[in-house]
Parts: sequence; structure tokens; C-alpha cells
Amino acid sequence: MERLIKRAEQLGISLTEEQIRSFKLYYEMLIETNKVMNLTAITEIDDVITKHFIDSISLVKVFSELSQYEKEDNNDSIEPIRILDLGTGAGFPGIPLKIVFPKIEIILMDSLNKRVMFLQNVIQKLNMVNITAVHGRAEEMARKKEYREQFDLCVSRAVANLSTLSEYCIPFVKTGGCFISYKAADIEEETDNAKNAIKILGGNLTAVKKVILPDTDIERAFVIIDKKRATPKAYPRKAGTANKNPL
Repeated sequence: MERLIKRAEQLGISLTEEQIRSFKLYYEMLIETNKVMNLTAITEIDDVITKHFIDSISLVKVFSELSQYEKEDNNDSIEPIRILDLGTGAGFPGIPLKIVFPKIEIILMDSLNKRVMFLQNVIQKLNMVNITAVHGRAEEMARKKEYREQFDLCVSRAVANLSTLSEYCIPFVKTGGCFISYKAADIEEETDNAKNAIKILGGNLTAVKKVILPDTDIERAFVIIDKKRATPKAYPRKAGTANKNPL
């Protein structure tokens, strides 16, 4: 855990003892459950710390608004930001973000119910509030009024190409909010190919910001897409279409 503390400090984050305990318990639950369910191929603690925990919370380097939600006892007048983590898998980036920024409100969404049940168990064991894990496909959930255009921020570490991912994620974002995609550093061709899709969906590709993860040579690209207008009702298209035939 010393590595976690040091690397978080390099991101400007000072972890409390309670947060460190939460990360430790989360790691233990992840590894134990991974024995019977495929949650992650990354299991060595140093790799999990770097490639899952630190990578998840490195969002703060490009979305500085998160820092005001870092402490439980900070200004209660701050309105909680509402975040959707789409295709969360084993809970990345959502669970680490919630541990570090406890006052955010977050929904973890995944299409595999077994993973959602694992996340619900993590939420319960870590005594988290204002965080929910829900089961559903983006194409269906984005058409429900309780989710469509209801989030200030949508984040995703999913591996789909940016055109497809934008069709899944942008419909969930409020006008004036944003979608941030975690991508590998070599992203230029993918962003060029996605510009038309982003525009159709009501977004604007505002920036691509790159971050070197502390104590590594791993470069993470964050694609920042601002929501400028409502997404047309035709999107997202029916299940599987965005993947087979990107905009």
C-alpha cells in the first residue's frame, strides 16, 4: 500500500487511513472473486495499484473539479456531481473514484449480471453510500428516462472504438456535461474517425489530454467530449448495431 500512497500523492491526492483500508479490502475481494469469475487478467498487487487504482483516479489530472469532493468533511453546500461509469467491469474507474472522492454520486453500469453482483458486494463491504451498481446494456438503459441525459459526467475504460463508445455514452450525458473516455496514448486516428459520430450525437471533441502514470512509463490518453445539445432520439441504435456499423 506504500506504493499506492506515494503514487496517489504524485496525483495531488492524500489518502486517509480509511481510504487505504478500502483499497486493500477491494483488492482482496477482487483477487478472491477472480478465482471463480473472470474479472481481471491483472492480479499482482503492484500491477493492480498502477494499472487499475492509479489509472482510475488519474482522471483528476484532466477533470480538476473532482478535487472538491476529496474529503468527507468538506463544504456540504457543494452539489454532488452525478457520474456514470459505463461498462465498469470489475469496478474501474468507478470504485477507486468513489473511494478517493467520497462525495460524488456514481452509478456503475455493466451488461454482465455476475459482475454487477460482485460490485454490489464491494459497495456493501466498503460501506459506500450514493453509489449503485446496475445491470443493463447501454442501448437499452440509455432509452430509460431515469438514465437518459441525467449525468454530469460519463466515464468509461471500455475497449470499444471511440465512435461506438460515443454512441453508448453520450446519450447518458446532460447538455453541458461531458463524456471522458480512457484510451491508450496512440489515439489520433481513432479520434479523427470518431468526429462525425460525436457531432451527430450532440457532442464536441474538446481535447485529448495525456497523463503519464506515476513511477511508470505508461501514458494514458483522456478523450474529453463536451455535450453541446441533446442526442437525437434515434440513438443509441438497437443492440449490436453501434459495434457492427459505427457512425
